[in-house]
Amino acid sequence: MNKPVIKLRRAAGFLFLVLLMSACTDKALNNPYVEDHGEGKVIYSSFSERPKHLDPAKAYSSNEYAIIAQVYEPLFQYHYLKRPYQLEPLSAAKMPSVSYLNAKGEYLPDDADVANIAFSEYHLTIKNDIKFQPHPSFNLELHKTLPEGWDTRSLYDLPTATRTLTVDDFIYQIKRLADPATQSPIASLMANYIVGFKEFSEKQTALQNKSPRLSKTQRLHSEQMTGIKKLTGQHFTIRIKGKYPQFINWLAMPFFAPMPWEADEFYSNPLLVEKNITLDWFPVGTGPYFLQENNPNRRMVLAKNPNFHTEYYPSEAYPSADIQTLLMDAGKPLPLTDKVIFSLEKESIPYWNKFLQGYYDVSGISSDSFDQAVSFSAQGDVGLTDNMIARGIGLQTAVTTSTYYFAFNMLDNVVGGDSDKTRKLRHAISIVMDYEEYISIFQNGRGVPAQSIIPPGIFGHVAGKQGMNPVVYNWRDGLRRRTVAEARELLAEAGYPNGLDPATGKPLVLYFDTMDSGPDSKARLNWLRKQFDKLNIQLVIRSTDYNRFQEKMRNGNAQMFMWGWNADYPDPENFLFLLYGKNAKSIHGGENASNYQNKQFDRLFEKMSAMENTPERQAIIKQMVAISQQDAPWLWGFHPKAFSLHHAWYKNAYPNLMANNKTKYINIDPEVRDEYQKKWNAPVYWPLVFVLLVIACLLLPAYIIYRRIERSTAL
Repeated sequence: MNKPVIKLRRAAGFLFLVLLMSACTDKALNNPYVEDHGEGKVIYSSFSERPKHLDPAKAYSSNEYAIIAQVYEPLFQYHYLKRPYQLEPLSAAKMPSVSYLNAKGEYLPDDADVANIAFSEYHLTIKNDIKFQPHPSFNLELHKTLPEGWDTRSLYDLPTATRTLTVDDFIYQIKRLADPATQSPIASLMANYIVGFKEFSEKQTALQNKSPRLSKTQRLHSEQMTGIKKLTGQHFTIRIKGKYPQFINWLAMPFFAPMPWEADEFYSNPLLVEKNITLDWFPVGTGPYFLQENNPNRRMVLAKNPNFHTEYYPSEAYPSADIQTLLMDAGKPLPLTDKVIFSLEKESIPYWNKFLQGYYDVSGISSDSFDQAVSFSAQGDVGLTDNMIARGIGLQTAVTTSTYYFAFNMLDNVVGGDSDKTRKLRHAISIVMDYEEYISIFQNGRGVPAQSIIPPGIFGHVAGKQGMNPVVYNWRDGLRRRTVAEARELLAEAGYPNGLDPATGKPLVLYFDTMDSGPDSKARLNWLRKQFDKLNIQLVIRSTDYNRFQEKMRNGNAQMFMWGWNADYPDPENFLFLLYGKNAKSIHGGENASNYQNKQFDRLFEKMSAMENTPERQAIIKQMVAISQQDAPWLWGFHPKAFSLHHAWYKNAYPNLMANNKTKYINIDPEVRDEYQKKWNAPVYWPLVFVLLVIACLLLPAYIIYRRIERSTAL
């Protein structure tokens, strides 16, 4: 038999075998999850880039909180279903009591005048039934040496142990925040409040220089912070300077989650450090989940913590249309799922397609898929398209307490500083940056142009004419952006007539650093260049990944950039501190990424921070907003509207913009998911049948020729 005929027969046989095997399984052929994850309740999500920090003393980004807020438990949390947002105990046994003291250390009545309050003392009590997750760090023998031949890729192959949570773990974490070696982004801010914080930090620097052989745990244990006092194993106090009502909101953030000293000691092992197995890689907490797998090139897996303490799904909720549905799991022990799998997805379109196939449980809506998912009625009401409804997909919308902004580095010689020249340059750029157009094109209308740093829903936000940014807008029968002609006049007054740099005689060149890259961001960056073209300014785009972008921010090496901020807690202080001078990122390591400094603004900020929400506080915030509008360290950008989709098997979905630990409340119906995947991913066999028919047609002439040759040979 000739070789071509043999090969064709083998190919036909192979395809027939594939078709036969496919018919013997009920699993979708295009399932991206090649491994069997078991029959438990699993949440499927994704990440586009590995979180840089999983150490709660360092982490301060939403992609980092998506992991660590499920692993670590601070003292308090936001009630999942109540509105307005309400704090409740988490690892704390009860809400704190607060005492006020004068400069002599004498206790004052609760209604004492703010001017007389030198210190506030928070009395905190923790629960006595909380244990840490199983972890090798609690096996103290492993601090001395690791088993010979141990495979460093499998942390949990080492013998694990646990212990009960104590107040020492909270105190140790506060010391870590103050330790300069940690480089916590809130260290400079906390130094302004926690008594003895700054002095402790300075002592740690001196001790590290004097005794470099001391381990981190030895250094931190060797000194006490005067503002922190342990009273019992479950009771301690934190003393802060003055009156700062927002401090309790900080105690609800991962920064103040308990940290066992054993974790720092364990991860200091040179072998682990060499293999990059650190606290920033594998966290150690008391939360409902622990990080079981961290493979940044593929996936991250959270598994249910077998030591998780008793906590139940809430039985109360803010009255809403779906209140009965939200309370179906009331009283059930948390968490409601066994595992959370985050898979690497760098592009939005593959993620969207997998969501539609049922392989991801929730999804945002990108501009490319907006029309496919969302429809508007004649009255402008938002709804789902028929295709989404047919798939049983649900929609959630919420005006976020967030802001996306375009910022100038105020330390830069060209666009920064407080001179009249650079201020007019920033004003001109602010006017031509048409965020109304940006929202329409890239957000599908899902946003509100920002007039200041404070978003809607936060005390201090003012809508309408009174809240307008007069630098960028006029009020003419409504909000109207100033003209490009006005911007060009400002540019000429700044010393750049027609956008020309007098030093070169050529168009002024400015630099924009961004984490955007790839085809999805090309249109946005082109739009950005066009805005600067209105002023004849040449914009140079410098793209990088997010981790490198963060490094540039820390070093103050960017001239202009875009970034965003999600509220940590529902108070204007949490936004205004982004412009507080003592919080400048490249100077003090804080979150003031534009490095803006204005003494008058700072004085008002310090006064406003200690106040309750009163008309007087509102008046001070108004002054601060006016100062920042005139100085224009930011183009205020926009406040987004969030649209989120979820499948029918994804239960208890509820927009909570403050809670980062929402995962434990989610329930999954794996049977409904399995049925959906079978329905919407049924194998299509006709292409295989068609290919077999084509092969048969190709084989038939060859077979006829072969038979003729056989017969002629016989003759």
